[in-house]
Amino acid sequence: MKRHELRARAVQAVYQMDVGQVAAVEAVSHVLEGDESALLTGQREFVTRLVQGVGFHTDELDELITHHVTGWRLDRIAKVDLAVLRLALYELLFEAQTDVATIMDEAVELAKQYSTEESGRFINGALAKLLPVIKERRTNGE
Repeated sequence: MKRHELRARAVQAVYQMDVGQVAAVEAVSHVLEGDESALLTGQREFVTRLVQGVGFHTDELDELITHHVTGWRLDRIAKVDLAVLRLALYELLFEAQTDVATIMDEAVELAKQYSTEESGRFINGALAKLLPVIKERRTNGE
């Protein structure tokens, strides 16, 4: 599977964790069910790392979203959009080996694919507002 598809599965798992109140491992197993033989070495681990990372850092991610994405309360953001935003923000903050532009482009595409065209613009705008924090943390190695 390509990274885009792996991120799509991670978004689905993050969504399940939020809506279905399931654990990260269970959510990952569910979204990868039937694809185990198609996964290359490290791909399952990549999805698991992203989903568990979002799960572990949800409070911190949500706090950043709340403080920097003005005019939007978490409960007003569509659940799919919130899953995409959390995943992208986690990856931007904690997966520094992937460049910022790639993660942002992927997030916008995932929002368009799984939500609406307007969601792509929302995700792009929200991440743009978070960029100063992201760049500071990446620079300081936090």
